[in-house]
Amino acid sequence: MELEQLRQLDAVARAGTISAAADELHTSQPSVSRSMRALERELGCELFDRTRNHVELNEAGRLAVRHARAILAEERRMRDAFGELTRRSRTLSIASVAPAPVWRLTGRVTERFPGTILTSQLADDERGVERRLFDRSADLAITRRPLGLPNITCTPLMVENLFAYVPVNDELAGRTSVSFSELDGRTFLINTEVGFWGDVVRAAMPNARIIEQTDATVLAQLIGSSDLLGFVTDVTGPGHADEGRVRVPIQDADAHATFYVAAMTDAPRAVLDIVELVRG
Repeated sequence: MELEQLRQLDAVARAGTISAAADELHTSQPSVSRSMRALERELGCELFDRTRNHVELNEAGRLAVRHARAILAEERRMRDAFGELTRRSRTLSIASVAPAPVWRLTGRVTERFPGTILTSQLADDERGVERRLFDRSADLAITRRPLGLPNITCTPLMVENLFAYVPVNDELAGRTSVSFSELDGRTFLINTEVGFWGDVVRAAMPNARIIEQTDATVLAQLIGSSDLLGFVTDVTGPGHADEGRVRVPIQDADAHATFYVAAMTDAPRAVLDIVELVRG
């Protein structure tokens, strides 16, 4: 018997149907159905009265729900107890689609909650970030879309805007803004550790040549000594002063990202305190 099965059983009881429970838990209806069948086999009795198009908890099911809720409540109390135990010196993990919002969140957290250590891991897309939050391999998620689920607490964190980083002698240097279509076909230097921004520029400029550099110091040196274009945002910089370069705003909607921070509603108090800090 697994805790996730008990969470699913509780969700079915609250939502009224397996389909609604699956939506709430951000999973598929067949997955929840298989999980409930496995739980029934383990307990040795059926928990639902099933008809062709409907399932309803029977007496055994209602008994199982009561025990499941007691076990889940005890699990939450255990999490909270250990959260309090480690409050003075604790490490929390963040899954994010980009590095900049992690830096912003870390600055706010360490100022407000001294002793808190945040570790981060970048994911390729929103699904990867959300998966780590749902399977609880991350305490907090930073994503570009709000998560409007009953078991999630979510709030806006920040907006990041992308700029073309252009040599002063380039024809684009005098522009007040530029579009991806105007940049397409040019050659760009880019840091490999930019999260989703790399995917954004590749999708928006299929004819551009992208030269990736893993070493930030080397990238800064290349930007300073070449006439190749680059990218910066209003949160991140090139790693040196803007000598010989100007920042030209990119006007496309994809060049403006709103980030949200999210956590499970039953997360330890230390995690929920961070969401409330951001919410203000």
